[in-house]
Amino acid sequence: MKRWSLASRIVSGTLIIVLGALVLLSILVAAFTRYEVTERLDNSLQEVAERLEFVISDLDRTGQGSTPAGGQIAQLPGVNRRTLAYQITTPGGRLEVRSQNAPATLFVPNIKSGFYNIPLFRVYVVPSASGRHYILVGEPTFHRNEAVRRAILISVLPMVIFFPAIWWLVRWRVRRAMRPLTSLQHEIRSRSGSNLAPIPPLDLPEELVSIHSAVNLLLERLKMALSTERAFAANAAHELRNPVGALLAQVQVLRKLLVRTEYEERTLTIMQQARRIGRMMEKLLQLSRATSGIALTGGVFDLVPVIQFLAQELEREKDHVIELSGLSHLMIRGDMDVTGILFRNLLENAVLHGSSAHPVRVSVTEDHEVRIFNDCEPLTSEILREMEKPFVRGKTDAEGSGLGMAIARQISQQLHADMAVISPIPGTTRGVMVRVRLPAGEVKESDC
Repeated sequence: MKRWSLASRIVSGTLIIVLGALVLLSILVAAFTRYEVTERLDNSLQEVAERLEFVISDLDRTGQGSTPAGGQIAQLPGVNRRTLAYQITTPGGRLEVRSQNAPATLFVPNIKSGFYNIPLFRVYVVPSASGRHYILVGEPTFHRNEAVRRAILISVLPMVIFFPAIWWLVRWRVRRAMRPLTSLQHEIRSRSGSNLAPIPPLDLPEELVSIHSAVNLLLERLKMALSTERAFAANAAHELRNPVGALLAQVQVLRKLLVRTEYEERTLTIMQQARRIGRMMEKLLQLSRATSGIALTGGVFDLVPVIQFLAQELEREKDHVIELSGLSHLMIRGDMDVTGILFRNLLENAVLHGSSAHPVRVSVTEDHEVRIFNDCEPLTSEILREMEKPFVRGKTDAEGSGLGMAIARQISQQLHADMAVISPIPGTTRGVMVRVRLPAGEVKESDC
């Protein structure tokens, strides 16, 4: 299922609404601006027509008849393409006076009062006060359109320019409002089997308070269930160790009594199963210690002697060679016993599942890494992932409980160590390499 972000949806939804509102507002502002600018410019035409009445008065005094074809041309200073043009004509259509930027023919053929739009001009026609003439005032169309465009741009452009600022402000405000949810998410993500403490009070909005309470209730129930499970496993394993040990001792005595009889093989089978139960009890106790978070306690100690001791012990028990190389000292911080459980399980897995013809190699490097190599058929990535789950074993006939890698992973996480299982060994086509990168332990006076 495709993931989606609540913050992104809120930001995008808000911006879509804001953008739509701005677009609609821009259209309305542009229409209103166009209407107002057109009205103001038309008023200007009317004012110019009223001011031309003095020319009509002069024509009425001098009389008509001496006007050349095309009318007299009034030479005005500073005339350009944006200057208003005017014409004064008789009701019969004879042009008497025009400005130098007005055409030699009438703006409109039918002289009636009102506004007219022609290809190059917006024209206003009005009769003079005496009724003997008509005044025609024209404004260049490109100038009017240019004025309308500028007015619209002045009104609309700030909205367009400030849209990125609006986007940034909305995004910042939404993310700021989502901080309590992010804090709650971080607190929930930090909870694990070794940390089931209730989530502390946070500055949460009313909508998240119920979620906070529900998560705390769930953590309390989960903590109780895990505590009960761990206590049962630890107590059961502890209580069974002594009976299993006594059973194993009695079977060993019984085997000596039944030597060279038909029951000797059966007593051997019982002894092997008793030992298997004992190993299972030991692993359950180790798992209980690992999940209790005890690896987080302790001081600084030298890991190399611990690995040497474990290697010697496994060599005696399993009759398998373990070769050590690299550093002679590696100081780390943690609990020595639990760290010993970690490497005991890793070394035991390497011995049990490795080839008896090749030794298990352990290398301690200067970058605080412990690398364990054993020879075997290469494992697939699916098997490597599955084998770190409790009670899951790889495809092997070797004895084991399926808890070793799960215990090792749990302890490595508590030690803040980076553990990786790689197969085949880099540079080869066989084998398994377990790499544990440990944090350096700084020796303090209190640790001495």
